[in-house]
Amino acid sequence: MEEQFNVRLEKLKKLSALGISAYPYRFEVSHRFKDIIAKYKDLSADDLKAVADEFLCAGRITAIRSMGKSSFMHLFDGDEKLQIYVRKDMVPEKDFALADLLDIGDIIGVRGKIFKTHTQELSILVSELTFLAKSFHPLPEKWHGLQDKELRFRQRYLDLIVNPEVKDIFRKRSQIIQSIRAFFLSQGYIEVETPMMHQIPGGASARPFTTHHNALNIDLFLRVAPELYLKRLLVGGMEKVFEINRNFRNEGISLMHNPEFTMIEFYELYKDFNDYMDLTEALLQQLSREILPDNSIRWGEKDISLRTPFKRVKFMDVIAEKSGIAVQQLWNEEVVKEHIVHVFPDEPLPPTFGKMLELLFDFYVEKSLIEPTFVIHYPKAISPLSKASRLDERETERFELFIAGMEIANGFSELNDPLEQRRRFEAQLQDREKGDDEAQLIDNNFLTALEYGMAPAAGEGIGIDRLVMLFTGAASIKEVILFPLLRPRE
Repeated sequence: MEEQFNVRLEKLKKLSALGISAYPYRFEVSHRFKDIIAKYKDLSADDLKAVADEFLCAGRITAIRSMGKSSFMHLFDGDEKLQIYVRKDMVPEKDFALADLLDIGDIIGVRGKIFKTHTQELSILVSELTFLAKSFHPLPEKWHGLQDKELRFRQRYLDLIVNPEVKDIFRKRSQIIQSIRAFFLSQGYIEVETPMMHQIPGGASARPFTTHHNALNIDLFLRVAPELYLKRLLVGGMEKVFEINRNFRNEGISLMHNPEFTMIEFYELYKDFNDYMDLTEALLQQLSREILPDNSIRWGEKDISLRTPFKRVKFMDVIAEKSGIAVQQLWNEEVVKEHIVHVFPDEPLPPTFGKMLELLFDFYVEKSLIEPTFVIHYPKAISPLSKASRLDERETERFELFIAGMEIANGFSELNDPLEQRRRFEAQLQDREKGDDEAQLIDNNFLTALEYGMAPAAGEGIGIDRLVMLFTGAASIKEVILFPLLRPRE
């Protein structure tokens, strides 16, 4: 690698000796390759002779074929690849000398007319060549594709250069976020921004990242969720709010998890969790119309339909169905504990009853939920911010949406009774004392806000990264995050 670097460095020095600016400030591009190809690919060579226009294009060199007094090159402009033809008698002497000093990976600009070669390949006959930037390293695998996933994620810029389909994922990601934003704005929601650093990590059961503010001499936490701040806005009378932003959770990295991830959270006064399940269906229907050609997701070997209504099943019922434990027995902590010890003899027992139920759900249920399914009425023990169910006081008006075995959304009828909310927080502290380090702390500032009165409301969070995985068929969350967190190299 060092030898190639030095060879290319010598070429750069020769360019400078020719009086060629190694890194010019700008280049005027008149056409993208995709537009040229779309307009002229079907014209004959004779028809192209009548095209008087000159084209100013720029791109990265992906192939060079030199034949003494002429050279063919392929340029890639980030979207499409197009051939250029440089002939000694058609360009200034300095430009032809420049052509001899180019390497694969260099970025150049060209001026020229369109034509077709004897093999009928659409090309640009160059009349002027401009050097734009030097590449000191060869492209991976001579442009045959970068396959090493670790290298792809660690050097995403190379991934984008040599695997053009990767860019399509991030175009689609942008389209999904824009569509989500447009949906909520059309519904009368206001987009807001809330703090990323919290004095108390709240709004979700998760381990936070810790930092320190020097001037105030206090520890702060990167937010695990914006929920408690967004509900303060409901108290203030903002009827419909949403935020698209990052959350940070100091947890494991897997195919479905990155410590830094993007979510939308949205809240509306006077609604409940039933309304929000309907709203979620409407949102996914809009995304489906705009992103998917046939209203279905291709996930591995399966086609997953997004047609509504989505299936709805109760949390305890579906565990009972998959595990063989009767529903009423599931409410018995000793029965659940004995079952877990039997099924997971080598694993430590979860510290709380709620964690035990979550383990059973994760083991028996989650991966089986392929078709869109709302799991509803989660136990109160694992839903500290949700209103109790009107059907069973042990449960809450909470739902999670699962598609392709992944949790996509989490929403509920918001608990707005400050006295009950304090009791729930206190129960969370007891769970923390039992060893649940994800249990939530008491946020007295949030409780004070609730004490001023918050009308009935519904709230929900949707993971953008997993949604993009679904709509692009990506098997790993790293595929849909431009720069996922990776272990440092030794």
